[in-house]
Amino acid sequence: MSLFQLRQTFLLLITALIWGCSFVAQSVGMDHVGPFTFTASRMFLGAIVLTPLVLWMNHKEPIFSQGQNGIKTTISGGLLCGLFLFIGESLQQFGLIHDTSVGKAGFITSLYIVLVPILGLFVGHRCGRFVWIGVAMSLIGLYFLCITEAFSISLGDTYMFFGALTFSLHILVIAHFITKMNGIVLSWLQFIFGGIIATTAMLIFESPTLAGIQSAALPILWAGIMSNGIAYTLQIVGQRGMNSTVASLIMSLESAFAAIAGWLLLNEILNQREITGCLLMGAAVILAQLGNTNSDSSQKKETMTQ
Repeated sequence: MSLFQLRQTFLLLITALIWGCSFVAQSVGMDHVGPFTFTASRMFLGAIVLTPLVLWMNHKEPIFSQGQNGIKTTISGGLLCGLFLFIGESLQQFGLIHDTSVGKAGFITSLYIVLVPILGLFVGHRCGRFVWIGVAMSLIGLYFLCITEAFSISLGDTYMFFGALTFSLHILVIAHFITKMNGIVLSWLQFIFGGIIATTAMLIFESPTLAGIQSAALPILWAGIMSNGIAYTLQIVGQRGMNSTVASLIMSLESAFAAIAGWLLLNEILNQREITGCLLMGAAVILAQLGNTNSDSSQKKETMTQ
């Protein structure tokens, strides 16, 4: 491994670590504010973090001077990606307030890596046999992780699964727009539009208080600045010059980091059945990535989830 590859690998590992630890911040934040309040706050913080970079880029080459079609594509991309990101992040928050542990949340969310190639079939992306083996393993793992001895799935686990499905759609939408516009601009716009949508939902369904927001300040700052802002930028830099499958594989370690963070910071302990489910799902993620020859769609974990 060259020094360059070692550096890029380190950047992607830091990205995965930040995203994994963000599940702890999201869980703690739910003790003080509602899901939409937390999502709105982290969205706008992510936009604020990226604003100086976007202004610098705009100074070098105006972003919105690409003609009518260029402006339309830019706005459409930001709006659609922001909508899916809002839904995905909000479902995560609802899952965490319904007794889904940080470790389980991380592993269930990692299903997007398996779901992306499946959903890609509907837009003409084929995947190899290892992907289908991974799908079967992930379903078995999800059974062990989420279904209790009484054959029931918790409401929180259900929220998390649909969140993973939404993030899969989010990745495919970004894969469509990323070739048409700058990735950092797309991220910045999705945070702005997602923040507007989340704020609207917050005002309709929640009654946030200043005291609650102050109590959740540290989790919000971590999720907004570190996860939405810095981690995305590190991902963009770290993926440059790296094999897309290897890069995605490294970033998928966010699920393992989430479980470790939940254990170290929140004293969450997974029982033997849940550990078995985590191991199966982790193996499924690896198989899906190694067998996904059409990895362009999964290259863009686009990034911006956590």
